Amino acid sequence: MAQEFDTVIRWTGNRGDGTRSYRGYDRTWDIAAPGKPVIHCSNDPMLGGDPTKMNPEDLLLSALSACHMLWYLHLASAAGVVVTGYQDQPVGQGETLASGAGRFLSAELRPEIEVAAGTDLEEAAAIHGRIHEVCFIARSVNFPVTCAPVFRQI
Repeated sequence: MAQEFDTVIRWTGNRGDGTRSYRGYDRTWDIAAPGKPVIHCSNDPMLGGDPTKMNPEDLLLSALSACHMLWYLHLASAAGVVVTGYQDQPVGQGETLASGAGRFLSAELRPEIEVAAGTDLEEAAAIHGRIHEVCFIARSVNFPVTCAPVFRQI
C-alpha cells in the first residue's frame, strides 16, 4: 500500500538581503504540517546554528527512536508484556568530511523501559530484535542501528 507524507518547510532566516552574502542570512526554518504545531529549526550549532532549536540530525535520530518505541509498544502489547514507562536517549555517530559533507555512521537506541513486576525480561528484550523488520524509519536509513535496552520492573 503506497502512502504519501507531506510537510511544509519554510526558511525563516532572511535578514533582509536574502543570500546576498554567506554570513548575511540565518540557517533557520519552520516545519509545518496541517493541524500540527510548528517546529522551529536551525542547523547544527557546529555550523553556526541555534543550539536551542532542533536540527536535521536531531530530527532524524528522534524519528528513528520514536518509530522504534511505537513498534516496541505495539509488539509488547501483542505479546502480553505490560510496559508502564518508556524513555530513550539515542546516540548517533556521524562524520563530516573536509568538503563539509556529512552522514550518520551508526545510531544506538538506549531505551529505559518500565515493565510490570513479574515480566519475563528475556521475552521483553527479544521484542527489540524484531522491530527493525517493520519500523518504517529504521528500514529507510542506510546505517546500522543497534539497541541497548535497560528494563526496570515496577
